[in-house]
Amino acid sequence: MSTPRAYLDYNATAPLRPEARAAMVAALDVLGNPSSVHAEGRAAREIMERARSVIAAGVGASPRNLVFTSGATEAANLALTPHLQLGREAAPFDRLLLSGGEHPAVLSGHRFPVGQTETLPLTVEGVLSLEALEAALARTKGQRVLLALQAANNETGVIQPVRAAAELIHAAGGLLVCDATQAVGRCNATFETLGADILFFSSHKLGGPAGAGALAFVRDDIHIREAVLRGGGQEAGRRAGTENVAAAIAFAVAFSASIENIEGEGRRITELRDAVERQVAEILPQARFLGRGGERLANTSAFLAPGLEPQTAVMALDLEGVAISSGSACSSGKVRPSHVLAAMGFEDTAMLRISLGWSSSAKDVELFGIALARVAHRIRSRQSAA
Repeated sequence: MSTPRAYLDYNATAPLRPEARAAMVAALDVLGNPSSVHAEGRAAREIMERARSVIAAGVGASPRNLVFTSGATEAANLALTPHLQLGREAAPFDRLLLSGGEHPAVLSGHRFPVGQTETLPLTVEGVLSLEALEAALARTKGQRVLLALQAANNETGVIQPVRAAAELIHAAGGLLVCDATQAVGRCNATFETLGADILFFSSHKLGGPAGAGALAFVRDDIHIREAVLRGGGQEAGRRAGTENVAAAIAFAVAFSASIENIEGEGRRITELRDAVERQVAEILPQARFLGRGGERLANTSAFLAPGLEPQTAVMALDLEGVAISSGSACSSGKVRPSHVLAAMGFEDTAMLRISLGWSSSAKDVELFGIALARVAHRIRSRQSAA
């Protein structure tokens, strides 16, 4: 009999939802290229456009302003360019402002020259310093400025002040590009609630397949004039390549499921997270939970644990049947010091992260507590014997 496992790493990727799997399998049987004009092509196109409409409506965008991509990384690379065009104004953006806690897809994925970027600090609570943003905008007065600010941090779960930042950047004549990857499907993350101009997010965080994402514009006068992928002109010339029809419809189905009962699911997940943190506090009394003093995602608990080396702890818990993370899963198989904690001013940039989701249960939390107690006991025993 196999040992039961607890998967607590939803911020890295979520298990595929059964309804998304079913939609994907059904779409794989649809013959036809969406760009073809015959009946088979039109059938594939109808599925593609149905998926587009569902996702666009969910974030408050027009379907014509939603671009399917291979994921949030490609979407970030597509949006964060000096040549993003607003209306008839063809002049490039002069400056890109980035929060210090952005995902590497944003920090490394933009197309601005290094000399035209500025990274803004986080507060000790892990939110963008609005004072630093105001100062940066004052220094760049008269320039066209783009701000990249995530809706919620992937490592700490801290919710960022996107609406307040949007008001500042709009007053300066700029635009806000928001990485909503961790927020969509977990909190009310729409153009209306966030106030952003551009949103992007991924399918696999919601319980859809990996390899699918979306970039959405709130305004008709925002245009991508410099595509990353060039070829046949699909996605209205903004992203070339034959469309992944099966992934798109599965993405849409997972998206719909994630927002269907978002408030009730949020309460359920919060109870599980709080139970996780009670166990951590009991087993590791010195643990320090990050972002607890402000708003954070219901599904995420990140903490510093003195005496518990993150990579060792993650591997030990894995052997005990529990999957957690030491931060972002952006670099396959590698555990690096957290740039997010560094931006918050912590010298100790090692942490552990538990993240929950649609199939998480009280049994998972129980298994985690048992495993953490065993791992902590073994580490303490070795330290005492040393």
